[in-house]
Amino acid sequence: MLDEVATGFGRTGKMFACEHAGVAPDILCLAKGITGGYLPLAATLATEEIFSAFLGEYKEYKTFFHGHTYTGNPLGCAAALANLELFEHEHIVEQMQPQIAYLQKRLNEEFVSLAHVSDVRQWGFMVGIELVEDQASRKNYPPEKRIGHRVILEARKRSVMIRPLGDIIILMPPLTITDKELAMLLDVVYDCIRNVTDG
Repeated sequence: MLDEVATGFGRTGKMFACEHAGVAPDILCLAKGITGGYLPLAATLATEEIFSAFLGEYKEYKTFFHGHTYTGNPLGCAAALANLELFEHEHIVEQMQPQIAYLQKRLNEEFVSLAHVSDVRQWGFMVGIELVEDQASRKNYPPEKRIGHRVILEARKRSVMIRPLGDIIILMPPLTITDKELAMLLDVVYDCIRNVTDG
């Protein structure tokens, strides 16, 4: 069983993250990107073998209980179908590859060398930039300093919306971001991290 709620639909640079590992799961949980973020929808996919194992008479209670809060909404399903057509006809995952390489290059050449960045993790369009008080010892900032929060507030002043998980700055740009927008996003985040952590 694999959970691709956050990683599915191109987010990692392939349609599903399990493709990177060459894994074909028996059960696959999907959500978020299935509609391109326009409406909530979730789905659980299973192989025929797994699904068939749960078939039986009602009195046997032999049912594959897999329902989600956001399963089967007609508007969500319509948005998902439209989104899947875009993936197929506009080759979104393929179109992202140069931007993924550009993102990786900028992160490795610029962000890694910042004095208060201890780690940069990236897979496709999923990025975590970990901020620390002391890079050599990887000593965290005291929580009350709220460094990650201060970085995102600084970015908002420049009309960029990002989010932290503690002192890890999370970047998950839209799959259809333009080259110019991606460059601007990275410029702003770089400057905001430097301004907050060096200040």
